Amino acid sequence: MGFRHLGMRAGLVTGAAVLLVAGLTGIASASASPKPASGTPQLYPNGTVEQVRQLVQCGGTMYAVGTFTKIRQGASGTVYTRNNIVRFSAASPFTVTSWAPNVNGTVNAIAFNGANCSTAYIGGKFTSVNGRSAGNIAAISTTTGALVTTFAHSANGQVETIASHRGHLLAGGYFTSINGSSSHKYMASLGPSTGKDDGFVNLNISGNYRYCNSSGTRCAAGNATRAYNQQLSHRGTLDLVEGDFTSVGGRPRQQIFMLNLSGTRATVTSWQPTDFNEHCWFSEPFYTRAASWSPDDSIIYTATTGFHLYNWNGSYPLTGICDTAAAFPATQTTVNHRWIDYTGCDSLYSTAADSATAYFGGHERWSQNPNGCDFQGRGGISAPGMEGLSPTNGRLTFNPTRARGLGADDMLLTSAGLWIASDNYNGSNTCGGVSGHAGICFLPY
Repeated sequence: MGFRHLGMRAGLVTGAAVLLVAGLTGIASASASPKPASGTPQLYPNGTVEQVRQLVQCGGTMYAVGTFTKIRQGASGTVYTRNNIVRFSAASPFTVTSWAPNVNGTVNAIAFNGANCSTAYIGGKFTSVNGRSAGNIAAISTTTGALVTTFAHSANGQVETIASHRGHLLAGGYFTSINGSSSHKYMASLGPSTGKDDGFVNLNISGNYRYCNSSGTRCAAGNATRAYNQQLSHRGTLDLVEGDFTSVGGRPRQQIFMLNLSGTRATVTSWQPTDFNEHCWFSEPFYTRAASWSPDDSIIYTATTGFHLYNWNGSYPLTGICDTAAAFPATQTTVNHRWIDYTGCDSLYSTAADSATAYFGGHERWSQNPNGCDFQGRGGISAPGMEGLSPTNGRLTFNPTRARGLGADDMLLTSAGLWIASDNYNGSNTCGGVSGHAGICFLPY
């Protein structure tokens, strides 16, 4: 079954001066059997399940956030105490720096104000930074690691995602009040200097899901309304947002919507994929966890959980959008999918794309598996932990494998290659067939 781990936020959130991927031909084209770079930091095995939630690059430095207490340099190097946030060089030997803010809870997201790497903006589920009170959102100096007290730092619910756009910090989560404002629930735009709501986002997000099984005998509790994940387009004019809602900006929207960021205020566009009006299994009512853009912003890829349709009759091939990788045109209208690839009822949590390949990560066991659910059906291909699919037809073209764990929670493409954020569940630490990559794997071009 598509295992759903609580509190996870999947996929790429573009919140920094990242070197993007337009024009690159892809890892799959560069090597049939790519090997992960050695020496990258990894989660230190301490007997608990820990996770890297997101990886972001700003300048020549990588930032990793999540739920962890220790980071080891490479497979056998120095072990550093790092509480839920760590910084290291983006190039070999990927040296962990001395920067060590002490965040006392999970950090889900990190962003920077454009190319300015002097301040890191973090969101998550925490109450303090370096012993100073900070509720779920904060700004941290990248020089000293200290809390920036001039930036307001109080949200009344977990912050799941932050992205930076032309002087606005777009924050989403469970909150109904953030930094003194209750005008914009679940998603708000904050000024990078003060942290105050600047009014750029005014969406009136509402609604949530409570599904039952096909016979109505089992029903899940209603999930809380929230904005969960977001991805800026490469041109920076559009923003995809995933979450648990039924109405956004006065328009019916389920699971995902697109914002136009080019005006004086963000507005919901006419892009609306019909597939996400479907109901997946009753225990996984919110299932659209991540999306990514093709380098030219013409195609949108989505990664979902969901197990299978709530009213599935047990026949094959599978139908619907649950536990799939899929591609959609980015046209500003109602759209249908171009292709769907079925994992066979295993969850996907992240995606990224270059010009040659659409990458997806989760805890899936198979690709091209519409004829199986929790087993490898006719035509299914073993592809544990991640897969690379053809942008044209969704067929498997890249299969490096990765330890499944809870699932790859984030993917980040830079001009150097593909970064993958994951966890150490059940001792997971292999990527591309090589051990020593618990939580962080880098597949270079």
